[in-house]
Amino acid sequence: MALVLSLSGCGVLPGLGAWPAGAPTPSPVTSQATSPPPSSGTAPPTSAAPTPSPARAALTIPQARQAMREWVGKYNATLKKRKWWKQNARLDALFMEAALHEAVLEGNHETFGWKPGHKPIGLTGAPTVYLPRPEHQPPIGDWFIAQATYKDTKGHARPHVLAFFRSAGQHFRLAVATPIHWGQRMPKPRLDADGYITDMDDAVARAVAKEYLNFWNNEKKEGASGYRLAKNSFSRKAFPAVNKGLYVAFADHGSVFGFRTADGGSFFLFGMVNDAKSLNQVLSEALLVPRGSRTIQELGANWFS
Repeated sequence: MALVLSLSGCGVLPGLGAWPAGAPTPSPVTSQATSPPPSSGTAPPTSAAPTPSPARAALTIPQARQAMREWVGKYNATLKKRKWWKQNARLDALFMEAALHEAVLEGNHETFGWKPGHKPIGLTGAPTVYLPRPEHQPPIGDWFIAQATYKDTKGHARPHVLAFFRSAGQHFRLAVATPIHWGQRMPKPRLDADGYITDMDDAVARAVAKEYLNFWNNEKKEGASGYRLAKNSFSRKAFPAVNKGLYVAFADHGSVFGFRTADGGSFFLFGMVNDAKSLNQVLSEALLVPRGSRTIQELGANWFS
């Protein structure tokens, strides 16, 4: 068995297993009508988006916070169902993109006799919501980022950052989530006069996501994207151990969610996955590029295999 470093718990997990027989086949991370366009290196389109019509009321921060609480209730109820990771209807109702692949990989834990990789979520306090202006939401739906404190899989209470998306007329689903590294914290966003987050720089988002693919796949010279991972990045510490195991290169990344920070930097949140036919791991990343810097600071990461 291979040894895999768990970025979220800073421990070592035994083995990467094969995709379990009978597990549901996840949808490849490609642009779909029900999902924000992944693989482009940007968040759901924010420019030239039409103003919401009366049929699609603008999402508010209290509504987003309530939507997350409702999602947590459905998630916790689903985890009580026997072999929930094989029930496609339940998965599709809760997850999309990288998060959907996490549910598929949960079957490995049963196959190899490991403890479940997902635990019920018990929120501590009210989640902090980061919401774009209504007219900056994509035509196909709405998204928001939330920061919430709850216990990780090792039982330690810590802040997590999550991104949710809903297609028009649908419920919110989880696209990506990761705990924040010990000693790190979410940056303050740059807010407009109405309290909405300011759009991130799409060009920087594409470059940063590409650099992480290049780094983990060891394909190109580091910094080819114009950006570099910080020297103290957890990914730097994890890669040598991961690469010695049953490691499958990442095929692509999902949608990049993010915002401008109060000091002029950029925050990004996205997940990376293998090709659906050789799925072994999912990596979720929460990253910060300070203003005027070409260094990517890793605020949080979660390796699920």
